[in-house]
Amino acid sequence: MTRRLPAMSPVLSPRRRFAGALTALVVLPLLTLGLAQLRDILNLPSQMLLYLIAVGVVALVGGLLPALAAAVAAAGLLSYYFIPPLHNLAISDPNNQVALVAFLLVACAASSVVGLAARRRAIARANAQSREELRRLAEEQAALRRVATLVARGAQPAEVFAAVAEEVGSVLGADGTNIVRLDPDGAATVVARVGAYPAEFPMGSRWRPEPPLALAAVLDTGRPARIDDFSDTTDAYADAIRRLGLRSGVAAPIVVEGRLWGAVAVGTRRERFPADTEERMAGFTELIGTAIANAEGRAQLEASRDQLRRLAEEQAALRRVATLVARGASPAEVLAAVAEQVGSVLDADSTTILRLDPDGAATILTRVGDRPDVFPVGSRWNPEPPLPLAVALRTGRVARVDDLSEASDDYGDNLRRMGIRSGVAAPIIVEGRLWGAIGTGTRREHLPADAEQRVADFTELIGTAIANADSRAQLDASRARIITATDDARRRIERDLHDGTQQRLVSLSLGLRLARSTEPSDRSTLQAELGRAADELDEVLDELRELARGIHPAILAEGGLSSALRTLARRTAIPVELDVRTETRVEDRIEVAAYYIVSEALTNTTKHARASCMRVAVDQTDTCLRLSIRDDGIGGADPARGSGLIGLRDRVHALGGSIEVSSPSGDGTAILVELPLNPA
Repeated sequence: MTRRLPAMSPVLSPRRRFAGALTALVVLPLLTLGLAQLRDILNLPSQMLLYLIAVGVVALVGGLLPALAAAVAAAGLLSYYFIPPLHNLAISDPNNQVALVAFLLVACAASSVVGLAARRRAIARANAQSREELRRLAEEQAALRRVATLVARGAQPAEVFAAVAEEVGSVLGADGTNIVRLDPDGAATVVARVGAYPAEFPMGSRWRPEPPLALAAVLDTGRPARIDDFSDTTDAYADAIRRLGLRSGVAAPIVVEGRLWGAVAVGTRRERFPADTEERMAGFTELIGTAIANAEGRAQLEASRDQLRRLAEEQAALRRVATLVARGASPAEVLAAVAEQVGSVLDADSTTILRLDPDGAATILTRVGDRPDVFPVGSRWNPEPPLPLAVALRTGRVARVDDLSEASDDYGDNLRRMGIRSGVAAPIIVEGRLWGAIGTGTRREHLPADAEQRVADFTELIGTAIANADSRAQLDASRARIITATDDARRRIERDLHDGTQQRLVSLSLGLRLARSTEPSDRSTLQAELGRAADELDEVLDELRELARGIHPAILAEGGLSSALRTLARRTAIPVELDVRTETRVEDRIEVAAYYIVSEALTNTTKHARASCMRVAVDQTDTCLRLSIRDDGIGGADPARGSGLIGLRDRVHALGGSIEVSSPSGDGTAILVELPLNPA
């Protein structure tokens, strides 16, 4: 706020002129009465001298114009009362006429001299007052600039409060300055003070000022107030002020964005503060209001930034977990990731995921945080309410506890030993059934207010991952059962063909040949027919044996995978380089799958690849059987176009294995397969 200096006048004020006129009206009649009594003693020159002095006094008091009027009035009084003929303005003696004119001239001249002197003195006093006012205004503006610089620099409100208290006390010459904040309950909290102040009310203290204290009036009305007599005040604060010797106080409100925030109060041991003190304090209170508004704006901005950062981190964590779920990661991998991400997002000290078992107990599947020995993975617990995990496992709803001191079971005791003070838990629902829960805790006073919802967002992903894993497990089990049933059917058909139809055909062929040998040689035609029938029967038997081998090669069951693959390689139309580095027998369904994978690959290469050779390599580790099948054909094999590779992939996946096909156009085809030795 900028305050203006009072305008300077080159002449005396109207008040001075009025005082001069009033002086003339009083002094001249009194002087006339007195001289009338001394008419016989004083002669005319003496009388004129006394009137001249009276005119000078009027000139000193009221300046030139009242003095001139007094000179004219004095001349009239002299002519009427003291120059013959008396009581008549006419003057008969020429000497008296000259004397009166001389008096009037001297009186006017004296009025001019004395009036101008009085005017110069008045101007000098006005100049001195203006200089003092200018100095005071300069000091005030400098103080305001210093505070404004702090505000513009973004200083904290506490720093601005201290500066304002110091500057206001200095500018106003106060003996004590207080800044208080109005609290919601109506009490006032001291936030800054300088100079004399009661020791009973230190920084940070709270009290309720009572009228007629200026602070009480300001906090009640929101308008400036003053008090110049503390004798009528009765509260403890006023008693302390009186003990300090303060006699006058002024307070001004601090308004922040239209609301009353607090007040600034000053006190002095002098009789009273100047009349413009409230106005001068307003500039400082405006700066305080601006500083507080700026600080609140910055705090809101920082809060928004923190919320945006937190939201971004949470969304990133959810995306990471969702990516694992979409990629088909195992539930164990998803649970570990969720525990890690929840602990990071909520800045928790411990995060645990439990599975609800059929007997009502809970098994810890994953845990993140310190003291892994307290809740080891795989341990089983029966947490009891009011623990959040117990509530979530019993009700299927999110739960929160910010005071774990009431938890009385072993689980609660362990949490307290870890220093956990606040906890949140959310249920994990899988396809409509309660599967388990996730709980997180902190050593701080409490977790964020929205922690329940934020944890629940992750449990949805856990439920999806578990449901997907269950579906994949059911699908794989179904595939395995179908393939096992198909292989069993192949074996049964092969056995039935070998033990039934094939043996009967062999017996029939032997019977025909025996009949041919027993017929007389003169029946050559019959012998020829029997020979042709026997030959055709042998061909049918060979075809039947070939069919039986395709359904299920007997050599696989008799000699193992190595022998079966060597037989398969010899029967392939193109050269096959076979490298089998295992002679150990593995589970029957693994051998059957490996055989048919190689068989199907050899058949596809022979039919479509235009290859000149193939290489088949088999090796075995402790956990899996590896197959590598490569050719130098034209490449371009694509399972998506319906080739035999689809069947290979289904068989491999049904056993929990993996298959990779690389078939760039013009560069041959490579198939890499891994079959687990102990499939689920």
